[in-house]
Amino acid sequence: MRKKNKIKIKVNGRLINIKISTTLKDLLLTKKIPINKVAIELNNKIVNKSKINNIYLNEKDKVEIVHFIGGG
Repeated sequence: MRKKNKIKIKVNGRLINIKISTTLKDLLLTKKIPINKVAIELNNKIVNKSKINNIYLNEKDKVEIVHFIGGG
């Protein structure tokens, strides 16, 4: 059941509730994810990080966030 002013989205395979007007950048900031160290996929499409301020999340969106790991 949907709560007023909330929607459900899937982030890395887990369902979460967010506010209706949440942008992709808001999500990353809330989760304390460093934007410059991740790749982001929204509904199976790679996201251009320069546009995350203008991408509003919708009910049933699927977000995948992959962290870069260095090694040697």
